[in-house]
Amino acid sequence: MESTASKKKHTVVTIGTFDGVHIGHQKIIERLIQVGKTKDLEPTILTFFPHPRMVLQKDANIKLINTIAEKETILKGFGLENLVIKKFTQEFSRLTAEEFVATILVNQLKAKHIIIGYDHHFGRNRSANIDDLITFGKHYGFEVEAISAQDIDEVAVSSTKIRKALAQGDIATANSFLGYAFFLTGLVVKGKGLGRTLSFPTANLQIEEAYKLIPKQGVYIVKSIINGILVFGMMNIGNNPTVNGIEETVEVHFFNFDASLYGKPLKVELLHRLRDEHKFNSVDALKQQLQQDQLNALKFIETHA
Repeated sequence: MESTASKKKHTVVTIGTFDGVHIGHQKIIERLIQVGKTKDLEPTILTFFPHPRMVLQKDANIKLINTIAEKETILKGFGLENLVIKKFTQEFSRLTAEEFVATILVNQLKAKHIIIGYDHHFGRNRSANIDDLITFGKHYGFEVEAISAQDIDEVAVSSTKIRKALAQGDIATANSFLGYAFFLTGLVVKGKGLGRTLSFPTANLQIEEAYKLIPKQGVYIVKSIINGILVFGMMNIGNNPTVNGIEETVEVHFFNFDASLYGKPLKVELLHRLRDEHKFNSVDALKQQLQQDQLNALKFIETHA
């Protein structure tokens, strides 16, 4: 789980959860890369996993926009190769502020420039602040650059708004804050085969990470790249109430696609929410609705995708 920075080069570092790697985060990443080029430093993000709340508050209910693997993929897409993931433990939380600075920032990351929120607190009991970091910087030889209150608010509000939007099924708002389409990743596993009997075969997506935020139940228009080809489809998140389903499943039906995906990893991007999940009076009524959903999806794809 723990990745490490390049041992050869000094770094410019920013610290945070970067959940969503959204448009607010992207401004910080741009600044990080800019400083890296100007000062010949390796742009580096330091983040922690598990989320501190999972460890310190035993908050198993916390849901995140990205898994760690997804976050790494997104950051690499923005040209940032160096993501350092420190395993967050009770022991790690007891490091004093100076131990954290000397051990992690200076010795391990070789930091020469740190970009941090004006209100950032760190060290045991989060007792140190940016003024302490500036003092440590004078002693250990690194500069500190503060992210403004306005930019910090934008980052915090965006993450909160994205989670709220996803919980409400508002994909348009979530995607506008993310700057890309929210996506789910998982392995395709065997389902009950109901979709095939309805002439709507589905790929059942198994998402391993319990902390991954799953949007509100319902039917969504989606897209995936499969074997290098862009494929559109529709996805149902729900319990299949028409056939008395109990467990929540994530099932994707791709249009004009019939290859087996069992056992393969799949990334599904969510483009638009079509409707809530309903319990229909019969399987035939469900099939008719699915046909209508497909027509609605194809119309949307034609005009928006």
